[in-house]
Amino acid sequence: MFKTYEEIRVWREEMIESVSGDHLQLNAFHDQLIHHTFHLAKEKVEREQGPPPAPFAFFLMGSAGRYEQSLWSDQDHGIIFDGDEKHQDYYLVLGKEIREGMAVVGYERCEGNVMASNPLWCQSVELFTVQITEWLKEAEWQALRHFLIFFDSRVLVGERDLLFQVKKASFAVIDEEPALLTRLLDNVNYVKKGVGVFGQLLPDYSGEKKGHFNLKQTVYFPYINALRILSLFHHVTSSSTLSRFEALRSLYPTLSEYENDFRQFLQQRLKLKKDAEDYQHVHVIKVEQLMKEEKQELKKQVKRAQKLHQMAKTIIKEGRR
Repeated sequence: MFKTYEEIRVWREEMIESVSGDHLQLNAFHDQLIHHTFHLAKEKVEREQGPPPAPFAFFLMGSAGRYEQSLWSDQDHGIIFDGDEKHQDYYLVLGKEIREGMAVVGYERCEGNVMASNPLWCQSVELFTVQITEWLKEAEWQALRHFLIFFDSRVLVGERDLLFQVKKASFAVIDEEPALLTRLLDNVNYVKKGVGVFGQLLPDYSGEKKGHFNLKQTVYFPYINALRILSLFHHVTSSSTLSRFEALRSLYPTLSEYENDFRQFLQQRLKLKKDAEDYQHVHVIKVEQLMKEEKQELKKQVKRAQKLHQMAKTIIKEGRR
């Protein structure tokens, strides 16, 4: 269908507005864009290097892994393969081509280098399992950060079971060392205060984003961090926050209310940021530009997200299944 990455970018520019009002339609479109980009990259590498030497999976992480991308998103992806260590070189070449293709299509390269072009995120099932186990047993801040990034992953193309195997191995490690859940919770314990003592929204007061309210840190992160830690606690392998709500609501009936709040937030985020021009501005909004009703809704979301985050912390610390 597409012969160049530039053609995919043009398609994105032509179509993105038509799906920008619905969270699920928008993310389905992102999947299509990345899927087409992946196949162009794979075809190019196959012409130059031959066919893939082993079964593999190309997986997404970050907001793409959670099926929660907004209009703009950066790259977070990896490759896992079922083969010898010597096959890594082939998949790193593929990862680099995917990275460059996605950049042309409109996805910024990840500042943290969480991409399949990085050997850390392009490994065999065996080595990924060893890596995940080491991250968890090391239990240092950066190691656990890497693990949490990995856990929000889903396969876009390829063998889904390869990723599932590694996630199952991580559950086994956590079951052996339950204190890890508290360490993982500490890793995401900071929640940016969004509402002041007088009930006002709290924007950044200095720097480049002065006067802007951070939707990502004050509302979005508390929701996703709460559902992620509960999913680890209950061995839920799903990556999207909505699918985690679905898997866990029978255990915690009050989650249904928070799930509705989260769905509303995803739609509100799209509405507020429909005119964002790049990835740097898709998560912040000027408080002075908000209408009274929008401010009220955001304040409600801040309180609900942070209440859910506190609820998850209590569950983990009390060890309630």
